[in-house]
Amino acid sequence: MKKLIDYINDNVLIKVTSLQTTSVVTRLIAGILTSKAIAVFIGPVGLALIGNLQNFVSAFQTISITGLYNGTVKYISELKESVTELSKVISTVFYVGFISTMLASFFCYFNADLINDLIFPSYNNYAFVIKVFAFVLPFYALNMFSFSIMNGFSKYKILIVINIIGQILSMSVALLLIYQNAIKGALISVAIAESLIFLITLVGIINRRSLIPLIKVKSVSFNFLKQMSSHALMALFSAVLLPLVAIAIRMYIVEHVGYKDAGFWEAMTRISKYYLMMVTSLMALYILPRFSEIDDVKEFRKEVFGFYKIIIPILIVGFIFIYLLKGVIIDVVLTDEFRPVENLFLWQLLGDFLKVLSAVIAYQFLAKKMFWHYILTEAFLVIALYITSIYFIDLFDSVVGAVVAHFVTYIMYYGIILLIFGSALFGVDGENEKQI
Repeated sequence: MKKLIDYINDNVLIKVTSLQTTSVVTRLIAGILTSKAIAVFIGPVGLALIGNLQNFVSAFQTISITGLYNGTVKYISELKESVTELSKVISTVFYVGFISTMLASFFCYFNADLINDLIFPSYNNYAFVIKVFAFVLPFYALNMFSFSIMNGFSKYKILIVINIIGQILSMSVALLLIYQNAIKGALISVAIAESLIFLITLVGIINRRSLIPLIKVKSVSFNFLKQMSSHALMALFSAVLLPLVAIAIRMYIVEHVGYKDAGFWEAMTRISKYYLMMVTSLMALYILPRFSEIDDVKEFRKEVFGFYKIIIPILIVGFIFIYLLKGVIIDVVLTDEFRPVENLFLWQLLGDFLKVLSAVIAYQFLAKKMFWHYILTEAFLVIALYITSIYFIDLFDSVVGAVVAHFVTYIMYYGIILLIFGSALFGVDGENEKQI
């Protein structure tokens, strides 16, 4: 697809590709080293606990910034030449984020015991970790607020450099804590990892300190907040529900199959995230901005199938290699204790293949602000994933059921996506010339 190559050459390569690649590789190496340390010092049972905490942390981090990050970047980019309008954007996001973050922090701190009982089995008491998370959550929110400003001003290089340094710092702290305190150290590192990056982001804030006077209570704009509400709700919906469903599935595996098996599923999920990292980074860089530019159905169809022609062969070859080298991957990322994870690769890979194919088209929901389409399809995805997981875990009486459910869910989800965009992609109703 010539446009993809041209776009990367003109808009991405010159600016950020080498640094972005470095950032992704750094994140990948940090993830692998951390997973290896968890596997060696803690094992499958500890990995299941860590998975639950990570999902909880991810959900509440999104709640703390009310899903405003992407919308903020868009509006800052568009309004950065107008001091008055820029002040409205920054002020609104800052104060709404401040209030929501404080509420989230207080909720976590004063309900730490309740949260502990919900995400950890009764014989584990890690409420203190939840309190640590509550304390550092405002720093995460400030970090994301700073990121949105720098991103809006197209400060790509400093953003990626901050990410790289932040990943190295977080990894170093995590490895040290895991080595010294095993499971407790690992849980604390999960709670503080994203907030630690704020120490690095301070450099970026200093470079943009001239914007601080623009943050005024009187500049808070409810009209602007209303404009951003659809962005926020779309971001909140999947970013909060999917992690919570993952916790529910993992707890079901713990109760009906075993704690180790829950750790095996978490290990497979982590490996999946690692090998999909480059693909999802490319899609975020290209697909969303490209779809935002397109108003013609024929152009949309051309773009989707053109991207498919490039990505499908790469995915097939890459996934075949991953499947054939699954034993080596387990040796590198995990330990021999995780050998049962080999049985999960096939269904996970098949599900991930469909996940990528559906995500390419589903980016159109975000690009064109198709609010209800997005909400309803994501709701279906979340509900279907939970129901099929319960069904197949019981059917197989094994954690294999969880990855089979992953595959079956994405078959159904992809089918729905194709139905929604059937006329645009295949011209089934002869309305190909309409605008989208």
